[in-house]
Amino acid sequence: QVQLVESGGGLVQAGGSLRLSCVASGSIFSINVMGWYRQAPGKQRELVAALSSGGSTNYADSVKGRFTISRDNAKNTVYLQMSSLKPEDTAVYYCNADYFPTPGQYNTLHAWGQGTLVTVSS
Repeated sequence: QVQLVESGGGLVQAGGSLRLSCVASGSIFSINVMGWYRQAPGKQRELVAALSSGGSTNYADSVKGRFTISRDNAKNTVYLQMSSLKPEDTAVYYCNADYFPTPGQYNTLHAWGQGTLVTVSS
């Protein structure tokens, strides 16, 4: 079983910054992709940013140039540095991991964190 625990959410004024962290623990051999998704009230969950073990990144157009994803593979941790925050960034942010539970397994499994709320006031 794998657990993802996010931290770092909170209330910030527009133009401010926050840094989210997510630590993965449990039955993990290696993690392929770690990423952040968000879900605003009344909207579908959407990808914010993802980072592969090889260093490839994928960002939503709405956050390019403002958010930066990074990870510490040794600690199974992923970060999301958010700058120039806007009220429309307000959402619950979820960490996601695409991982191999054991060596030699060809298919990855997926885990989600419980979410952390980010509120940006205008």
